[in-house]
Amino acid sequence: MGLAEEHDSVAPPPRAGDVLAAVGMGVWRWNRVEDALEVDPVCARLLGLDGSVSRLRERRLRSLLHAEDFVRLRSTALLAVAERRPFELRVRVLTEQGRLLRVLHLQVAVAASGDPCQVQGTALDGHAPEAAAEAGGAGTGAGAGAGAGLAVERQQIDALNQVAGPPPAPVRHGPHSPALPPRHLRRSREAFLLDAGRALAEANTTSEVLRVVASLSMPGFSPDGLAVFGAEGGMLTVVGQHGHREGSETPFTMPLETDYPAAEVVRTGRAVYLSSPEEYQRRFPATWPLAAGFGRQSWAFLPLVTAGRTTGAWLASFRTPVRFYPDERAVLSTVARMLAHALERAHTNESERALSRGLRRSMGTGTPTLPGITVATRYVPTGGGLMVGGDWYDIIDLPEGRMALVIGDVQGHDVHAAGLMAQLRTAVHAYAAEGHRPDAVLARTSRFLAALDDDRFATCIYIEADPARGTLQMARAGHPHPVIRTPDGTCLIRHVEGGLPLGLMPEGEDYPVTTLELQPGEVMLLCTDGLIETGGHDMYSGWIRVRDTMSPGPAEDLEGMADALIQAVHGPGSHGGGGHLADRREDDIALLLLRRDAVGPRPEPPGRRLVLTVAQDQPERIAGARQELRSIMHDWAAPDQVDAAVLLASELLANVLVHTETEAVLVAGMSGPPGARRLRIEVADRSDELAHRRSPGEMASSGRGLILLDLLSDRWGMQPRGEGKAVWFDLDEGAAEPALGT
Repeated sequence: MGLAEEHDSVAPPPRAGDVLAAVGMGVWRWNRVEDALEVDPVCARLLGLDGSVSRLRERRLRSLLHAEDFVRLRSTALLAVAERRPFELRVRVLTEQGRLLRVLHLQVAVAASGDPCQVQGTALDGHAPEAAAEAGGAGTGAGAGAGAGLAVERQQIDALNQVAGPPPAPVRHGPHSPALPPRHLRRSREAFLLDAGRALAEANTTSEVLRVVASLSMPGFSPDGLAVFGAEGGMLTVVGQHGHREGSETPFTMPLETDYPAAEVVRTGRAVYLSSPEEYQRRFPATWPLAAGFGRQSWAFLPLVTAGRTTGAWLASFRTPVRFYPDERAVLSTVARMLAHALERAHTNESERALSRGLRRSMGTGTPTLPGITVATRYVPTGGGLMVGGDWYDIIDLPEGRMALVIGDVQGHDVHAAGLMAQLRTAVHAYAAEGHRPDAVLARTSRFLAALDDDRFATCIYIEADPARGTLQMARAGHPHPVIRTPDGTCLIRHVEGGLPLGLMPEGEDYPVTTLELQPGEVMLLCTDGLIETGGHDMYSGWIRVRDTMSPGPAEDLEGMADALIQAVHGPGSHGGGGHLADRREDDIALLLLRRDAVGPRPEPPGRRLVLTVAQDQPERIAGARQELRSIMHDWAAPDQVDAAVLLASELLANVLVHTETEAVLVAGMSGPPGARRLRIEVADRSDELAHRRSPGEMASSGRGLILLDLLSDRWGMQPRGEGKAVWFDLDEGAAEPALGT
């Protein structure tokens, strides 16, 4: 019983509103549906109003705040809703005479989902101790320390989480608010124009522009009906309208010679203001019946002018009489100018998107039907208005069961880049169909681009593939290197010799051809730099992202792998840090995945395999071979064995170039489980002359190749071939490490 009595004696906890009022904090909620601000008595007093005011329309709030601060408050509230996180800002409250009354510190937070008041917050006088003293009397003492401001902000946030529901809304008495004093009206109109300009500047399509215009609430004389007229082919048409009765959206056309206000505005470029139905009927008797049924009392028809040319007219109609004094005409004229520019920009954007959609549709998504090879492709446009940029890919059927794979990137992300892309794609397709080798295709395309536009360049990789044998003949023009994924999930950048981008040196530029063999189960990735660098990455960190996405596989689901690569760039996992998921479409992306499939029974392929050719006039490729070999041995358990393999391979390649007149073909294969793998490397040439062991002197510069094979490899041998020979050696991962330092 003692516990029960103690429980009954506990006072109920104070209400959140009482706690906030005690420290001079007001509570406000923005009802976005009704475009009204709901305030408590404390917040009303902080805004310079009577405490009985509980709801403010937008035009009334504009008149209370500095014009710049109102625009900033509205933008911050919209940003809070978009990013679902709190903000804070300071706004200036003005008196009726336009003098500064006080500075308010506002906390802006997002309400729970489903609440019509999407944004809520607290308001506090910028001088927190004084505000608390005025509001509470016994709230805080005069000895508040320097940390009082921080404590008050924390208290605001904590109390905001417990705030009660909105105060009851007063009864609305009609669509129009009472007339505002002149100073209020002037400031409110300034804020309105700033806000309207921002909203129209952010609209990218015609529908968005019309939606913004329909939502405009002009201080003191808001129109109830809006219409935008366009002129095309001597006819007046309705581009969009708002506020007319249902069914009035039927197509509207009228010759420009008609005695109609909008037609006169388009013909003359001068605005027409009609303050009463009598004036409308007197000036335009033939078309007055068109307007008579809508119950409007005043009309304003203003020209839409861009680049000195009248492109249409804007109608604003009012249910209450408007005299159209100079101030009203100035506001309407300013809005008409902003609307004309917004519509012109939207029309340009839509035309560019229509063009880019056509170009994108031309980049077919068909996959080849040849056995032995599977291809997956993706294209992702930029985050701007265009649906396509300068990136492209193509798959071309060639005679004798062969196919060509192309990927490229034209400099720029505008319509001009998209147009050049379409022409280059056609040119490459034509040169490939004529039967030219990869180097000739790129050389001809480079000259073609230079003739089209000497200010732009393009990167490209052209591959001629033989699906039956898995051989790829590649030529590269400044494009990112391909990536090879081996059957065990290892991803390696395959360095390919190449030339300058297309269009930079059209005369005499050479594009070396690299031949490699794709093994069954291996996947090759070709992509543009957007896949690597989008999202703030450089080539190194972007490659890490690609590698970590491709490695898990499985390679059997090539379409799933393509989707995973795109998600790694644009999906939620690509965004690091807090805050809003920022748009990552900084560059368009073209992606092409190529997998060699096994056809018929085949022996189990090695886990990793490297095949490359070094011609007599390419001794510099030995350095590339060393790098490639280190790549496939990146996780080998014994580092000294990696050095040994690189040394022996370099020695065998150099021997072929020095002692024969043929090219050297290096084949490296790795098999077995990690920790107990075997690496076999063989170097073949077309010379019949076999290598012989020699005893070089101390100062000799050659003759040690076979001695090194004895010392550093676990096994080695020499095999005559039908045409030439091959020298091979093995390294076992679990064997004793070679002693390179002795």
